[in-house]
Amino acid sequence: MATASALSAPLQLLSSRRAPAKGLSPRRAAAGALSGSLIVKRDFLHNGRSHRQLLPLKQRGKLQAAVLPATPPLLDDEGKRKQMSEEYGFKQIGEQLPDNVTLKDVMDTLPKEVFEINDVKAWGSVLISVTSYAFGLFLISKAPWYLLPLAWAWAGTAVTGFFVIGHDCAHKSFSRNKLVEDIVGTLAFLPLIYPYEPWRFKHDRHHAKTNMLVEDTAWQPVWQKEIESSSFLRKAIIFGYGPIRPWMSIAHWLMWHFDLKKFRSNELPRVKISLACVFAFMAIGWPLIILQTGIAGWFKFWFMPWMVYHFWMSTFTMVHHTAPHIPFKSSEEWNAAQAQLNGTVHCNYPRWIEILCHDINVHVPHHISPRIPSYNLRAAHDSIKKNWGKYMNDADWNWRLMKTILTACHVYDKERYYVSFDEVVPEESQPIRFLKKFMPDHA
Repeated sequence: MATASALSAPLQLLSSRRAPAKGLSPRRAAAGALSGSLIVKRDFLHNGRSHRQLLPLKQRGKLQAAVLPATPPLLDDEGKRKQMSEEYGFKQIGEQLPDNVTLKDVMDTLPKEVFEINDVKAWGSVLISVTSYAFGLFLISKAPWYLLPLAWAWAGTAVTGFFVIGHDCAHKSFSRNKLVEDIVGTLAFLPLIYPYEPWRFKHDRHHAKTNMLVEDTAWQPVWQKEIESSSFLRKAIIFGYGPIRPWMSIAHWLMWHFDLKKFRSNELPRVKISLACVFAFMAIGWPLIILQTGIAGWFKFWFMPWMVYHFWMSTFTMVHHTAPHIPFKSSEEWNAAQAQLNGTVHCNYPRWIEILCHDINVHVPHHISPRIPSYNLRAAHDSIKKNWGKYMNDADWNWRLMKTILTACHVYDKERYYVSFDEVVPEESQPIRFLKKFMPDHA
């Protein structure tokens, strides 16, 4: 590791045109500098951390500065973890789980009761979602215009509970009857125009490949080559991973669930049935809403709650697995237990959100075993915290946490995990600088 004396060390010139790391996607180009440029490198120590300063010299003659750590975060250093927790908006950043610990080791410490399906509790969740969503629609119908955002927030959060019910069905943790789960899951997803079976197939892969480069079907870091591809795509990606990231699940919904080419031949019959159900809902449900309330009513009663749902869908998903200290790894380096325990974040939200969304953000036990019903997640979490608590990531939902994700977790880098857009393409990163300047920093 370099020391403070390295500030006076000779500068080194090297070409940034490097081959991608072995085993990674060929789309990955060298991170930290644009392809084909020369960079000046020096290592130094600042605020207790080892850093590498790269000064990319672009072909058009401009000089661009970036500061990159020379080594990944040292999670075995308690002082560094506390410092990172404070900087990133966490209550705790866990120690690195030892390599010899398996997912089965963690799962075996869970009490058997947390895996038990309780029909009363399962259908009680359905009752909570149906009644709370109906109440939300009632609020929308009665609220004056200036209170509509509050009514939309309630209705959109309530309908997010429908998704969680379908989510339990997909993981076979709602009912002992598979047909019941398929029917309830499909119906629960319909108001969201989400095709149940396509989502289920892709979501299973997310659990099997959590935070694995290329393979995980949830969030992925941006590849350097994507940033270099075209000016239009670069601007779209910067907005998508910056200001509009809390709604990027809409793009994910469109890209992953309606393209038949993304599914195996044995999956296609069930995929087509789900798509037919979604299109039927749109063809029948939307005209009925418009017939009764007009286009403005469709916007007020369906579209705005749907946008709130996607806000939660995007926010929950990115908070679950995205932070500067949580790496995406290649399949050769990936460790299941570390990805599910170290790579998942427990985040506390206001209690009314937790109730309406059936504790989906008690998320660590769900990644230890997806078969745990949502109403047993808190008991499972308590058990994991008792036995493995020092390895867990814990946060309360706050401005600093969101600001960190939206302004820092962008482009993949093997050493640093993430590099911010405003370091890679500073001249086009005005949206990121805007967020850094104007987003609150309260933790």
